[in-house]
Amino acid sequence: MKTVKDYIRTIVDFPHEGILFRDVTTLFADPRGMRMAIDQMLHPYAGQPIDKVVGLEARGFIIGGAIAHQLGTGFVPIRKKGKLPGATLSEAYTLEYGEAVVEMHADAIHPGERVLLVDDLLATGGTAGAGIKLLERVGAEIIGCAFIVDLPELGGRKALEELGMDVHVLCEFDGL
Repeated sequence: MKTVKDYIRTIVDFPHEGILFRDVTTLFADPRGMRMAIDQMLHPYAGQPIDKVVGLEARGFIIGGAIAHQLGTGFVPIRKKGKLPGATLSEAYTLEYGEAVVEMHADAIHPGERVLLVDDLLATGGTAGAGIKLLERVGAEIIGCAFIVDLPELGGRKALEELGMDVHVLCEFDGL
């Protein structure tokens, strides 16, 4: 029987030499693989009230929308700076080669709302950490962070757990 990991292809030397890119588009393209991933991402949170699903740009939008639909709840995107119209809140974070900024609509989450943060891949935890800070600033209760892939060597899971987050991943890959 296939697992979620079996649906994910590895592309060597993308986007540059030495990187093993974990491509989840092959998972998304297969109806059984996609259903399996969504069901498994939701499983640890079954029966818990969730007011909103928050997805990190960009592949987090794909799974976040599917999860929100499954739950019958709203979806909130956290996007790269300058992509959202209207009033936004921003959070900067450090990358290995500089700094980036993510934003969320200022009125997207209300204090006390229970949210599930999702994305396709957890590497260093920088983007997810910035998303967590945005959600905490608006008073959200983050019930968990769910990812399809974890790259444990990069330490993202540990970083999020140190922020007090419950982290759920479907599979792990060695290497960068």
